[in-house]
Amino acid sequence: MTALADTHALGQLSPKTWVVGATLASGAALLPDIDHPKSTVASTFGSVSRGVSAGISGFSGFLYRLTRTKRDSDREGTHRGFTHTLVFAVLAGLITTAIVQSSEGTALGVLMFFFAGLAVRGIMHTWSSRSDALLIAVTSLVLTAACWAWAGDQPTNAAAFGVAVMIGCVAHFIGDAITEQGCPMLWPVPLGGKTWYPVAPPKKMRMRTGGKVEMALVGPGLTIAAVVLSCVVLYRVGAAPWLAELDLPPEIMAWINPQ
Repeated sequence: MTALADTHALGQLSPKTWVVGATLASGAALLPDIDHPKSTVASTFGSVSRGVSAGISGFSGFLYRLTRTKRDSDREGTHRGFTHTLVFAVLAGLITTAIVQSSEGTALGVLMFFFAGLAVRGIMHTWSSRSDALLIAVTSLVLTAACWAWAGDQPTNAAAFGVAVMIGCVAHFIGDAITEQGCPMLWPVPLGGKTWYPVAPPKKMRMRTGGKVEMALVGPGLTIAAVVLSCVVLYRVGAAPWLAELDLPPEIMAWINPQ
């Protein structure tokens, strides 16, 4: 937690930190849906991840029933519950930072493998349902091994990894907030007499999950954002020097390369 509070340390990050951090953020963008046993992310590692999902779903429902008010909706609270709150995002970030700080590197490899699996599952969610868990595990292992072989003993920043996980979770919350159901991300702050207040824009601005708006605008928009951020990461690790040759505004180049 000390590292997480040292924001100055985030200014100088090694290439390994950027690559692993980007992987953690990508996987964390799917992590909140682990509270739904039938979600895409719950089947990432087969029966193991589904079992974990079932446990988290049960805890989420218990916490919802325990803390809801009379004005909260009469639902089970097993999905879009605790894992869809800023409290969870901060907790996930702190745990990630603590794990990296207290380990000799092995735990970071395990984290990389886990979050890479979530990211791969999100991208390749249409793989064969019978063999995809094994394929995802193998792909995630290869990505992790490749990163370690390339990066070697480069220094890492525990705080950056914690922040990356938080950012990924918050990105998920924002995406859920613009759907019809909204997202109770501000729990347990009481809003309108509700501790599980579904944060969302006006109804006319919301969209149906899996609807035409999401498929035509949100999906491509997130893809473009992912490509842009990937290019920035690749530039900072020296794998995309061509970005410096583009005639980009000074403000954008300062963001791409702050050093």
